Amino acid sequence: MSFDRKLRDRIAATWAGRLLGIELTPVSHTERIISAAGGFGAILLLYWLERDVLGETGAAMMIGSMGASAVLLFAVPHGALSQPWAVLVGHAVSALIGVAVAKLVPSALLASALAVGLSIGAMHYLRAIHPPGGATALTAVIGGTAIHDLGFGFVVTPVLLNAVVMVAAAVAINAAFAWRRYPAALGRRKTAIASPPDTAAQAIAELSHQDFVAALSRIGTFVDISEEEFNELRSLMREEEARRRLPPNQIRLGGYYANRGEADGYSVRRVVDVEPGKEQGRIIWRCVAGNDRNTQGMSSRQEFIEWACCEVERSGNAWMRKPEG
Repeated sequence: MSFDRKLRDRIAATWAGRLLGIELTPVSHTERIISAAGGFGAILLLYWLERDVLGETGAAMMIGSMGASAVLLFAVPHGALSQPWAVLVGHAVSALIGVAVAKLVPSALLASALAVGLSIGAMHYLRAIHPPGGATALTAVIGGTAIHDLGFGFVVTPVLLNAVVMVAAAVAINAAFAWRRYPAALGRRKTAIASPPDTAAQAIAELSHQDFVAALSRIGTFVDISEEEFNELRSLMREEEARRRLPPNQIRLGGYYANRGEADGYSVRRVVDVEPGKEQGRIIWRCVAGNDRNTQGMSSRQEFIEWACCEVERSGNAWMRKPEG
């Protein structure tokens, strides 16, 4: 286990780590470098295009919220918050609301809060949540005389123009990397894990579009994952499970093994006897934890392999997966 992974696991186990929401998802150094380079290239392109090609200056050239959009478009190009509809509509409706509120509400304090609150609501109803849109709405209110003088023209230039250029840059830059192609519908995974035939197809077939929508409705809050991402994640999890399945020769006398069950279906079995000299011989086991505790049974080696997910060991009051090797 690498030092980086050990550190992540240690942080994840702490109360402070969970409370602060420290992101522990492993991301490759290649992905991090591409994300940084993509954001650099997009802002460079946007600035050059607006200043040197279109001749824009001052307030009509660029708004700060595009920096936040660059983070989403290049750090999480397949996130639901990063898709073209969210970027274009989120910025446009937020700018429209910001300008209208700035004109109608004389108090800067009230106008600022109202612009951001209304833009969040509008993005929710339009299914176009894009966090930088809140900054766009706020800019329309507190951006000063130069912004206010643009009136509703602020929605078109710089906001929509900036957003269109950012989306185009994301399409062009991410196109060089098959697994990052933008929008998400154009992307495909970087690598494939060897798996039994039809594993991926089975994982996706089990989940319909209606199932996905119904599940999100039951959660009741916004989840930043697209249906395509969820299906791919589910497929990869199935493939990883198949790859890590215990081979028959790893079932050893005295070993402890857990199944894939949850809650009442979970149990841990200890192998108390193995029929010698037969690869597909019988295994006698005793359940030591979970469902059917203190019961004893007998299975063929193949049946036991299909039941077990991993070898485990006792750690305090819990059973933990035994480290490989």
